[in-house]
Amino acid sequence: MADNVESKKSEVAGILQAIARHINCLSENNRVTKKKALESIRKETLGKKPALDPEILQGVFESVVKPLLKCFADSVERCRELAIDIVSDFVDAVPCPEACLPYLMPTVVQRLGNQEIVESSEELRLSLVCFLVKITNITKKKLGPYLDDLVNVLQRTIIDPFPDVRRESCKCTCLVARSIPEHFHMQSESLIKPLSVCISHQHAKVRTQCILTIGDVLQFGSHKPMDQVISHLAQRLFDQSPQVRMAVTDVVGGWLLDFVDRYSFHHKLIPLLLSSQTDELPDIQNKAFKLWDEIGAKYAQENEEELKDQLDFGKMVDLPPGETTRPNLGCRTLMFRNLSKILPGLLNDLTDWTTSNRIMSAKLLRMLLLNSEDHTTQHMEKLLSGMYRACGDEEREVVQQILLSAEIVGFFVDPEIYWKLVNPTVRSAQSPGVLMTLAGLIRGSKPETLQPQLMSVCQALVDPEVCRNEQTSYQVELLSCIEAILATSKEKCSEVSLQLFTTLVTLLALARDDGLKTRIREGITSLAKIQGMEDNSALYRAHTRQVLDSLKGNYEQWTNFSVERPIFDALLTESGVLVSELLTDIIPVIRVNLHPDKDPELRLKFFSLLSRLVMKAGESEGARLKFGDFSLVVVKEMIVPNCVWHGGRTATAIRTTAISCLWALLQSGLLTAEQVSSVIGELQTQLTSLLEDGSRSTRLITCRVIQRILALCGSTFDPDRLHTMYMELLKRMDDSSNEIRIAVAKTFETFFKCFPKDYDKRLYKAHLETLYRGLLIHLDDPDSNIQQAVLDVLKQAAPLHPHLLLEEVEMVRHKHRSFLFCDELIQHVKTLTG
Repeated sequence: MADNVESKKSEVAGILQAIARHINCLSENNRVTKKKALESIRKETLGKKPALDPEILQGVFESVVKPLLKCFADSVERCRELAIDIVSDFVDAVPCPEACLPYLMPTVVQRLGNQEIVESSEELRLSLVCFLVKITNITKKKLGPYLDDLVNVLQRTIIDPFPDVRRESCKCTCLVARSIPEHFHMQSESLIKPLSVCISHQHAKVRTQCILTIGDVLQFGSHKPMDQVISHLAQRLFDQSPQVRMAVTDVVGGWLLDFVDRYSFHHKLIPLLLSSQTDELPDIQNKAFKLWDEIGAKYAQENEEELKDQLDFGKMVDLPPGETTRPNLGCRTLMFRNLSKILPGLLNDLTDWTTSNRIMSAKLLRMLLLNSEDHTTQHMEKLLSGMYRACGDEEREVVQQILLSAEIVGFFVDPEIYWKLVNPTVRSAQSPGVLMTLAGLIRGSKPETLQPQLMSVCQALVDPEVCRNEQTSYQVELLSCIEAILATSKEKCSEVSLQLFTTLVTLLALARDDGLKTRIREGITSLAKIQGMEDNSALYRAHTRQVLDSLKGNYEQWTNFSVERPIFDALLTESGVLVSELLTDIIPVIRVNLHPDKDPELRLKFFSLLSRLVMKAGESEGARLKFGDFSLVVVKEMIVPNCVWHGGRTATAIRTTAISCLWALLQSGLLTAEQVSSVIGELQTQLTSLLEDGSRSTRLITCRVIQRILALCGSTFDPDRLHTMYMELLKRMDDSSNEIRIAVAKTFETFFKCFPKDYDKRLYKAHLETLYRGLLIHLDDPDSNIQQAVLDVLKQAAPLHPHLLLEEVEMVRHKHRSFLFCDELIQHVKTLTG
């Protein structure tokens, strides 16, 4: 044995003698000489064939390490590189590299551990850090005395400008933390600051390694910096790189499983892991769910005595729709015990100024609620308040996640509990966010638990203060509440059918958006179908009178801005022919609001409604008969008073609308000849006035109304009334509008059919002369259409007194330019006289 040792010493001495000159050359100033010397040293030691015995290399290394380490600071980069490579290879080859640590570590510190960068080459800084990784891997616990030097170096290299240096430095830090945890915990805090800087590096690989390093630094070091690093890790959950987000998941999951003081940080770490469960990448989601399940299982095992009853006798709980797996007891208990600490901050983040934070917070809230189950009950007031605000977010994804959360709350929390909190807010807040949240709660609720509160909920929604809001976004969410009730309670909605119907009609009346109106009508259809009704008319028949009764309380005080007016309008318009069954209730309301003292705009809207009702009533024989009983009231008390002339455009519009309504009555067949005869006196006075109206539309419709009245009454007219009428019609033949003149001509055609058979032609010859002469003038009109219309009228008038007409034509024939029309008329008259 002694001979063997001596033999090795002799061999070491021989090698040292062989390289002695090369070692001396390392002190030369010539770069070529130093480079050749380093290459020769490698060749004579590490490059020898066959390879030297490791113990021999150990002796050589201990002798040459100092001159080699001096070359670490050489001015020539190639020489520094060769020296580092040789020393690194020696460390790999020798059996006891730690013997040289007293020389190695100070040299590395001198090159990398100063405030300013000493080693200018990025590649060599990387080589030195890789050299440190190698030393740490090989020496492990023997590196303990040099921890201060190592930490000093790592503090600098973790924030090195070269990304690869940063990454290798993080790896080295992990190795140090795992190798000497009993010493590392005293120095670990000093590495947190550079790691916090490094975690936001632009390279994803650097960020990933930095996160893993932070995990090891806290796991094997001091736990005090936990609060400092959590915010950085939370920010990395928004990272674009999946590898970075996966690293955060792994680190947080590892801490929750194995961190010594994890119970103190559950409320800070759990949100990070649950956020990963909502990641867009399935791999990260699955990893987070797996870790969370392991964490819950370990927690339940550690607290087995405390949770024994729940483990043995835990009740089965249904899962919300869309969920397949229930969190284990440990997970649920962890959430129950930490929710009060997590929820306030999370709700605050729902109003953060950055969109990504709000989306992440909304997703996290859903995961928290799934794990909390019915333990959410004690936090309902704060939770609902936060949901109300978040539902008003401009980002659609935030709102969608909050609605999903509301459905989960509705599933696990008894409606009696949440409705006590939501009810006052629904009535007072007038906020779309409140209704949006309520809709989500109702959608998530179980039908059997919602039923006891259904009437109270619907009574709140039908409250005028709640349902008569004209803001479109509010109306949309109120409709969502009703849709949720219909979808959840289904046939049980028959108990609250009136309340739902009233709310829907109110929404329909106030809605301005066509798409929203379509949805409302679909809601009415759904309400009817749920109750087994054939169509909407059955639903209207069931509830229209009750809704009318609720509106009639103050109809005398309605103005143009009264909300009740459009509701009344919509209800009657949508009811269709059913209105004819309710005329006793409807007509008094319309009569009061068409009084001339009422606001002009209000009267315009009521006339528009009345016209629609009249036209609708004309479509059904039964409705026509029922409406006919009220036709005289409509004419005498509504139409005629509003035809009286008043100055102004609004008054003109009212007269036009009033006469249009009379035209609708006549066209729909709702006025009989007897009814017209009974009011013709006062009606003719207003019609005569309207023929002179400044509005072209009014004059035109009035002509048509007169024609219709003449056709309806026929020969029942008194001759004196006919004589009074023709003078006004002749004046309209000079109207500025040719359309009106043609309408007057058509009216004259009907007019001449109204003369009774016993009409005394001799007695009233003067009237007939005036009529014929007045019409013959227009036979010479420049417009051929007018000429033709007048010719047709005169042909119709000829049988009344053909000889007189022939005389009148002959008298003016020579004055007319249109001989053809005169000749045609003469021929027609002669045919009549034989």
